[in-house]
Amino acid sequence: MAEPSTIARPYAEAAFKLADAQGKLADWSAALGNLAAVAADARVRAAVSDPNLSAAKVAGLFIAILQGKLSGEEENFVRVLAENGRLEVLEEIRDQFEVLKNEREGVVEAEVLSAFEMDPAQTADLIARLEKKTGRKVRAKVSVDKSLIGGVKIVIGDKVIDGTARAQLGALETALKA
Repeated sequence: MAEPSTIARPYAEAAFKLADAQGKLADWSAALGNLAAVAADARVRAAVSDPNLSAAKVAGLFIAILQGKLSGEEENFVRVLAENGRLEVLEEIRDQFEVLKNEREGVVEAEVLSAFEMDPAQTADLIARLEKKTGRKVRAKVSVDKSLIGGVKIVIGDKVIDGTARAQLGALETALKA
């Protein structure tokens, strides 16, 4: 079976093209987030994998759960996914859509791991520095990882900036062994 990212790519691109053409990137982003949340529910996953339920009924389940939160195009998108047996990759579709949306808007996602809780001023300063360094708007997700001992580790795409005490100790250990 193909990788979920490979399966999801054409659907994410199609949703992005439609949303971008309509100027509704934020609306589609919210809808795909809601759909991915519904798809993650264990009861819904069971219904999606139930061979006794038709694609139309499974699509109807998603649409009913999100009643009033989906546009006509978004409901049709759910129906297409159901007909093609692709509802199980909704989370990956949402993730790939977000990447395309961020590229269009000039935004880069950053994962910031800190050894200690950062106050809002520290977070704002770090984001401002990252924006200056990348030349793009940065949307940061900050979390605490006490195993880092001290410092901050930043992941932006495939780039890692590791200013943690753990990394420095590891480098020192490697240098001493050489």
